[in-house]
Amino acid sequence: MLKKTFRTLSMLALPLASGALLALGAQAQTADLAGGNSSAELKQLVTSKLKGKTVAWVPTTLGFPLTDMWTHVMKQEAEQMGVNLVVRDPAFNTTAQLDAVTALVASKPDVLIVHNFNVQLLAKQLKAAEDAGIYVIQVNMVSNYKTDAYVGADWEQIGRMVGEEVVASCGKGSGSSGKVAVIQGQLTSAASIEQLKGFTTAVAKDPTIKIVSSQAADWDATKANNLTTSVLQQHPDLCATFGFWGTMQDGAAQAVKAAGKVGKVKVYASGEGSRQDCNNVNSGLFHKFLNYNGPNQGRAIMQQASNLLQSGRKAGSARMAFYSTPSWITKDNFDPAVCFDVPKAKAK
Repeated sequence: MLKKTFRTLSMLALPLASGALLALGAQAQTADLAGGNSSAELKQLVTSKLKGKTVAWVPTTLGFPLTDMWTHVMKQEAEQMGVNLVVRDPAFNTTAQLDAVTALVASKPDVLIVHNFNVQLLAKQLKAAEDAGIYVIQVNMVSNYKTDAYVGADWEQIGRMVGEEVVASCGKGSGSSGKVAVIQGQLTSAASIEQLKGFTTAVAKDPTIKIVSSQAADWDATKANNLTTSVLQQHPDLCATFGFWGTMQDGAAQAVKAAGKVGKVKVYASGEGSRQDCNNVNSGLFHKFLNYNGPNQGRAIMQQASNLLQSGRKAGSARMAFYSTPSWITKDNFDPAVCFDVPKAKAK
């Protein structure tokens, strides 16, 4: 996960409107505009920097609300910007992702955007891309090799925020057992490593909290369901369960429901804010959900691509980040408009 020194380079601006009004941060651009100040000249400069550029996008998989929403928004932004968006779907296969990124580096797109399975898989390829003059943006899960930009959640913050809520609900003075179960994603993913760090640090402040299970479900709802079913059999007085992704934690919530413990076992999750996430909050299956807003992340991804392309700076010469702002969704503040449905593809 990114350290505080990396955080200080954070770029904290979303576009006021997609595409046309884009931030110009480089000295070279300032010089280009010195001869005039009209909107037409600005638009012409921006267009000259972006039009016809190729942006390549490699998620871990398509077919989930998070990655599908990112891709939908990125396509919209790419069209507005005048860039070509190339998408490669490895279908949750690490070998396929590695092959796709290797092939893309050889084809030299202007920007490469990746969603890492884990901290090590693509490290060499991402460095090779920057060495080849390709800007690299990492999304939501970073590699051990830090590139031009990162867009996504501050996972340690996410874990800490959930941990603090669990302490408030299950800690000293709550009258509960203090027992908590953790459902991790993939053990070597940045999202798991950093959420676990933030969570355990927060709950360690209350000695009455006991983590009775901390296991990986590999982002799979069925595995989360099986793990939670087993934990509930061993600890029927469980106070709470925290899952590192709402789509996966839905499986844990269903296990709690099957055990007849909805409301008795508090289910916490973090995620992108899909319709399923909101439905689980509204139905009471999720006690609280920490939303990092998938659609906003999609826009921020392409904003970072635009900033890098407009800057003219050498690939690999900067280390920037845009951290999503998390917000709680609960029954008390529930608004169905907060969560999203992935738009259906238009028939051709």
